Amino acid sequence: MKDRDGSMPEIPSSRGDDIHNIQYIDSADLVLFMAGNQFMVMDDLLSKFRQIYPDVKRIFYETLPPGLELRQILAGGAVFQDRVIDAVPDIYTSVTEEAMKELSMKGRVSEYFIYLHNRLVLMVSEGNPCNISSVNDLGRDGIRVSQPGHLEDIARYITVMYRKAGGDELVRKILEQKKADGTTVFTTVHHRETPRRIQDGLADAGPVWATEVLNAKNEGLRVEAVEPGEELDQRDRVNYFIARLADAPNPGNAEKFLNFIRSPEAQEIYRQYGFVPHH
Repeated sequence: MKDRDGSMPEIPSSRGDDIHNIQYIDSADLVLFMAGNQFMVMDDLLSKFRQIYPDVKRIFYETLPPGLELRQILAGGAVFQDRVIDAVPDIYTSVTEEAMKELSMKGRVSEYFIYLHNRLVLMVSEGNPCNISSVNDLGRDGIRVSQPGHLEDIARYITVMYRKAGGDELVRKILEQKKADGTTVFTTVHHRETPRRIQDGLADAGPVWATEVLNAKNEGLRVEAVEPGEELDQRDRVNYFIARLADAPNPGNAEKFLNFIRSPEAQEIYRQYGFVPHH
């Protein structure tokens, strides 16, 4: 480990749950930087991967926001709890093609492909006590919305959903007017904060990935999903991209993971967690 470098991004100290198997950081057989909203899938996914490739034993992986992981790659590391995490990833995934284009332009990846999709739903309390039935209902006076902040990748898709459902008027109502009166509250880590707010009675609804409702229910939270409908849920726009880094320390194992991620076995695991497989 090298000394702390002030030019490196900082991983918030509270994100320890998103850094896995740090004991392997200097001896990993495979290093994965996975877009954070896949966190709930990783145990099952890697268990199946190890069954198929038992020689790949030591896997260090992160499930941080892909924008932070991108900055980490470009800076040569990140600081976490006064320690420098300087592992070079074999694999990077993102929900924005812009990240892949930037890495390609800098010579860090030579090719990438889509391997997965997701879709938006509205998370509400079990039983839907506020009778939320559509995206437009989030604009109702008095409905408290837990809204992902603009730094979260999901936010851009939510804005498109709002605009398709109710035009610029609905976008302004939810993101500006209701923010001003305190009935829209923004998040930093929406997949943790929104379920907790709804469970604790601090929010009535929040736009999230469909996968996050399933995960919250699996954790015992009393929430459910309201479907916006296929014309609004962005399933045709939400693409997950994956690439092997040009300087991957374990290129052979990286190729094994790329082959695995698009296999029927891996795609079925994703489907079970609410993702939309890529065909």
